[in-house]
Amino acid sequence: MGLFTKFVNQTKKPEGILGKMMVTGMNGGHAKMADWGMTHLKTIVPKEMIELGCGGGRNAGELLKKYPGSVLTAIDYSNVSVEKTKAYNAEAIKNGRCKVQQGDVSALTLPEEQYDLATAFETIYFWPGLQKCFAQVAKVLKPGGIFMIVNESDGMDEVSLKYEKIIDGMKCHTIGEIESALKKSGFSKVHTDHHESKPWITVIAEKQ
Repeated sequence: MGLFTKFVNQTKKPEGILGKMMVTGMNGGHAKMADWGMTHLKTIVPKEMIELGCGGGRNAGELLKKYPGSVLTAIDYSNVSVEKTKAYNAEAIKNGRCKVQQGDVSALTLPEEQYDLATAFETIYFWPGLQKCFAQVAKVLKPGGIFMIVNESDGMDEVSLKYEKIIDGMKCHTIGEIESALKKSGFSKVHTDHHESKPWITVIAEKQ
């Protein structure tokens, strides 16, 4: 496996020196896409949020800025991501607004019906079964809670499909596949948006 392939495979579970480089790059490289996704959160004012697959921690920080009266729990199954997110959000952690912990989205060990908003930026490509993992998200959301997914890939763009072939365990999902899995996992209303000029997608679902 060449160095480039080793590096891009760090997107799945960042580890070691290459993983630290990857999560640092995530914060800047995905910022515009993440901010576009967050513009779709127009009516909700959550008290408790959960950020799933928190990567480098930048999006957790932006959510805390967007909702200054909220608290947030950030989850990732990479120790590198957990430590980077803690460092990035050190002030919010000190002030009691942010908790960061290692966890697996396919088996969340969090209080049930606790959160008003769950977010997943550039991460569901690696979740081991959408329906299974989405059901875990539904379990921890309050009734009427919102789950927002933001992806750089719409599941059909050539660049992402190229990476899918070289990154172990990566699967680029279409809007239709995501919507179908959500509706089978305890979510009712599903709204989708596709960026006008990029393959970016935002999917927002409400728990039944």
